[in-house]
Amino acid sequence: MWSGAAAAAAAARAVSPPLHVPSLSGRRGAGRPSTVSARAAGGLMDFVGGDLVKPDLGRWLDDVEEHKALAIYPPHEGGYEGRYLNRLRYQGYYFLDMSARGLGDPESTLTKIHPVCPPSLGRQPVARWYFPPEVDYRLSLLHPDAKGLVVWVLEAKVLSKAELQFLAMLPDLRPKVRVIAECGNWRKFTWKPLKQISGLEPDPDAEE
Repeated sequence: MWSGAAAAAAAARAVSPPLHVPSLSGRRGAGRPSTVSARAAGGLMDFVGGDLVKPDLGRWLDDVEEHKALAIYPPHEGGYEGRYLNRLRYQGYYFLDMSARGLGDPESTLTKIHPVCPPSLGRQPVARWYFPPEVDYRLSLLHPDAKGLVVWVLEAKVLSKAELQFLAMLPDLRPKVRVIAECGNWRKFTWKPLKQISGLEPDPDAEE
């Protein structure tokens, strides 16, 4: 009679298929794994990586300096916006990354002393803490050689029209501030002036 270990080993050999190892010897091409070709509809832009966005980096810098507040639309898969962020960093800008979700009133949070209520666990009294203006506080800490501060707002598509209008006017209130708001997604990285998106200026594309 077999022992328990021997029986288990015999059952494993009976159930498990033999491991197939492709041969590397013999005639030419033997042992090579088969390849499956796939075709996808689309243009040249669908088959290249983010390196092809380099030609428009100069226009990106010019638009940031001209309009001072931009609404960007990166691809859904992400990653492309980092190249544009780094180019601004090379120019001497510092960054304040914020999410639009939970931002509260942008005017109070960014330019005024604003209260923050920590969550209460039921038996604790409702407290209220006061924080300095996010933008003014970081402007005071900038290096003397810094070119300015970029307020990069994530998920800005959840903001109201009035909140987007304030972000568009923030560089007018704080000249060293630039605003980049992620207002949606598109198949390729694109941007528009935030004042046009928020309705402060006429949108040429909408008029067409």
